[in-house]
Amino acid sequence: MYDLSAIRKDFPLLEDFIYLDNAATTQTPLPAVKAMEEYLYKYAANYGRGAHRLARMTTDRYENTRETVASFLNSDVTGTIFTRNATESINMVAYGLQWHHGDHMIVPIVEHHSNLLPWLRLRDQGVEITVVQVDEEGVVDPEHIELSITDRTRLVAVNHVTNVFGSIQDIRKMVQIAHENGCQVLIDASQSAGHMPLDMNKIGADFLVAPGHKGLLGPQGTGILCLRDPDSISPMYLGGGMVSSVSIGSYQIEASPARFEAGTPNIPGVIGLGRAVEYVRDIGVGNIEKHEATLAKKAASLLAEIPGVQVYGPKDRAGVVSFNVHGMNPHDVAIILDQTRKICVRSGYHCAMPAIKGVGLKGTVRASFALYNTIEEVEILAETVANIAELVDR
Repeated sequence: MYDLSAIRKDFPLLEDFIYLDNAATTQTPLPAVKAMEEYLYKYAANYGRGAHRLARMTTDRYENTRETVASFLNSDVTGTIFTRNATESINMVAYGLQWHHGDHMIVPIVEHHSNLLPWLRLRDQGVEITVVQVDEEGVVDPEHIELSITDRTRLVAVNHVTNVFGSIQDIRKMVQIAHENGCQVLIDASQSAGHMPLDMNKIGADFLVAPGHKGLLGPQGTGILCLRDPDSISPMYLGGGMVSSVSIGSYQIEASPARFEAGTPNIPGVIGLGRAVEYVRDIGVGNIEKHEATLAKKAASLLAEIPGVQVYGPKDRAGVVSFNVHGMNPHDVAIILDQTRKICVRSGYHCAMPAIKGVGLKGTVRASFALYNTIEEVEILAETVANIAELVDR
């Protein structure tokens, strides 16, 4: 494992708060913040836009991040694209695939809105969408994917880990089934990248997306799109930096990754992301996975023992635990946790309304864990929730 007390010193906010909202965004470690600061103070220039030394330094640091991320996810460098977030990455695939009337795609109901709405909008183009149901623990049965495939199915889009239940999907089996039937697969790794080992080539995904600001510990406004075949989609945006020649009559688009990164990117954010990914890599993703799984198991167990508290999701889960206190609105529980013990959790639908409504709920309280959280914090959470539930029972 790793030295947890030493790690926590790199996240100053943890001195004042019990931060358990990591499925929404994690804290960014000091080394990544310092890397962004160094860019802004010492060599800030535009990326790929000049021959002077500052432009060259900026471009080198930016491309170093691409190599770092590609190596970390085992993705080809030329197919590793930087975006604003996972939402943009998914929309780039939805837009970039050349859909035809009568085409078909499959998506589970348990998806985050970002991996649901872009596909539902394809109905306007005559694309048929099958929304696959899940069990009560938020797990997708790969057989249901197989049974939904038709001769017009082009894509299966599924998250690796659900942001509501912490359910870990059998994505390798789903990819195998899809490929055997001639379909491409998009994996939303928003809740798994940086939280558990992730190898795009071993998974076999055609598209893999991830935000920079969650398990990878990078800043907000950064995202990743990994393409197995960069020629499989067309660019969503056109503009500076993605063309090799332009005339009034025509233009020539650059090869990947430049063709997908029009305009000035979030340079300091990407540089900070690169340093954050190195930070995660040095700690060891396997170590992080074990630590977070221990925290989630402990939290689910302690919360489930409290009278009047219902815990949702599977026994073997990632670092996400959703629960409710009987007779209380999830937002009220979250507010009390914050006001009484400075415990930061999420409450509501978690941008996954169909998933939560599908199990008959109107929202949940969600505690989600990162590499820097402790067992003591879990115990304080459970103790405080027990106090809340006791007050309701009175």
